[in-house]
Amino acid sequence: MNTSTESVRKAIAPKMEERLDVILDSIRDIKGKNIVRLDLRKLDDRPAEFFFICEGESTTQVRAIAENVQKRMKQELGEYTKNTTGSRPANWVCLDYFDTVVHVFYPETRAFYQIEDLWSDGIATQYETL
Repeated sequence: MNTSTESVRKAIAPKMEERLDVILDSIRDIKGKNIVRLDLRKLDDRPAEFFFICEGESTTQVRAIAENVQKRMKQELGEYTKNTTGSRPANWVCLDYFDTVVHVFYPETRAFYQIEDLWSDGIATQYETL
């Protein structure tokens, strides 16, 4: 890959930046904890360009975070999930926006699946809980 292609690939397009900001803000609205964004764009076998991973302190909060992300993405950007999966009671909800995937976990479920470790070649950005 030449350097001009690489620099273009590393830059985040304005629409994508807006999407990432809305997702982060939506998680923070409901007091999501341990928020991590993984930039997977440098990986050849990536399932998406970005992962957001966070957790809620209860299954009710996990569900509320996921619902808030969906609501705000629809209202503010007109975007709907391509696929939504989750376990009952809401130990893990996965929102697939094709190039961005949001994982909302109950803490023990997050520890079990270790998504950050599976995709450790990605560039991780951790966010403070507000």
